[in-house]
Amino acid sequence: MSGNHQTLALLLFSVFIAVTLAITTWVSRNRHGSAEEFYAGGRLFSPMENGFAISGDYMSAASFLGVTGLIALFGYDGLLYVVGFLVAWLVVLFLVAELVRNCGRFTLADVVAARMDERPVRIAAGTSSVTVSVLYLVAQMVGAGSLVALLLGGTSEAARNWTVIGVGALMVIYVSMGGMRATTWIQIVKAVLLMGGAIALTVLVMVRFHGDFNQLLRSAADRSGHGDAFLAPGLRYGGDWTARFDFISLGLALVLGTAGLPHILSRFYTVPTARAARRSVVWAIGLIGSFYLMTFVLGFGAAAIVGPEAVRGSNAAGNTAVPLLALDLGGGANSTGGTVLFAIVAAIAFATILAVVAGITLASSASVAHDLYASLRRKRAKPRSEVAVARTAAVGIGVVAIALGLLARDLNVAFLVGLAFAVAASANLPVLLYSLFWRNFTTRGAVWAVYGGLVPALLLVLLSPVVSGSPESLFPYADFQYFPLQNPGLVSIPLGFLAGWLGTVTSADPPDEAKHAETEVRSLTGAGAV
Repeated sequence: MSGNHQTLALLLFSVFIAVTLAITTWVSRNRHGSAEEFYAGGRLFSPMENGFAISGDYMSAASFLGVTGLIALFGYDGLLYVVGFLVAWLVVLFLVAELVRNCGRFTLADVVAARMDERPVRIAAGTSSVTVSVLYLVAQMVGAGSLVALLLGGTSEAARNWTVIGVGALMVIYVSMGGMRATTWIQIVKAVLLMGGAIALTVLVMVRFHGDFNQLLRSAADRSGHGDAFLAPGLRYGGDWTARFDFISLGLALVLGTAGLPHILSRFYTVPTARAARRSVVWAIGLIGSFYLMTFVLGFGAAAIVGPEAVRGSNAAGNTAVPLLALDLGGGANSTGGTVLFAIVAAIAFATILAVVAGITLASSASVAHDLYASLRRKRAKPRSEVAVARTAAVGIGVVAIALGLLARDLNVAFLVGLAFAVAASANLPVLLYSLFWRNFTTRGAVWAVYGGLVPALLLVLLSPVVSGSPESLFPYADFQYFPLQNPGLVSIPLGFLAGWLGTVTSADPPDEAKHAETEVRSLTGAGAV
């Protein structure tokens, strides 16, 4: 990569970082330090603003870098991520958004604890939320490392490592200083930038092929080396029955996981009413759906214009397909247009990563302080001391995410996010749905539902090809692979629901009918909602 690319992209990185730090500093001067301000931004955002922030939170490095890379490498099978990510929002819209806004205050555990024994439920839900958040953070760290490795020519391993550390440090600053209000505005700015960049690249790709999408697909298939198989199911997930079950597992995780992601659920508390939460989701679906339609063009465009071999040569997992596409569309490696377009896209991708990690870190630090810390104390913690704990937790979570990001730097970003979705769908979704809709659900059932999904999901990942047993694993020279699927969702999601049911029917304590009735009325009408 030429010096011009490096200089211009680093300049744009610096501009975005300066703007976001300015937003954070401004917000930190105007806040009053309450828990509601730190966790929910004072609940003052409009549905449109929150919709943009939700889409900014959701359209992560996995979407911009990982999914387009998978489409460029595997064609049709890469589209499966797009379908799963988008369809998941129907679950959120119809089953979760308004009810969660009415029942909780800041976190997932608030919804469950409304009708249960608070302490064990908060500890379980808080532990699960932090685990999911850290897995999601690792994916963003890997994306940042891949991006800067490409920018610096892929020669400096130290630069890649320092990038991961730098992203971790910035996310801690955003969260600890600005809280939810700063994080939301950073996500809104990022969503606008990402949509603008995606639209520009999509237009340029279609201009290259004279507006003929069929020609784009034919060119991508011809250059892929797989011919028509590139445009048909099975290139990645159709080799044998193991691969097909992996596909089913991935689909379940993506469709069901979004409704259990802590940083998405926490966004519903930033608006004043449940109706505003629902309208936020409608805005988000429009923005996210438009973006994912454009990833079709970008992924196949990268395959047709750059070529899968060049994409794989730059990054084995395909995480750099979009920046390479931008470079080619702008006129090539040594052209002014290529330099400018590459730098803009690289800066947007970096902005994407910074905004998403800020949202995830805030959600996980809120779980640590509001759920774990407050539950482990004999008396409820004071709001101001709880916020101080949340800021400290952001630092600890950042350190853990940095360490894991350095370890997993060669895995595909979208694939890593798939694992986070699987854990969210296994541990968080069962307890959330049971709490909202099952009259006889008990405290034991809630605790069992969380751990019954969380523990098997993590255990199956550790025993899967992701961690050992193949050249692409985290530990390629070790072999303790006993579970054949790369994504555990097919097994762990049913186990989470089964454990919740089993815990409830074997519970000695009867369900609290009065609290259930109160929760039901509150969830459906908003009466008594915060």
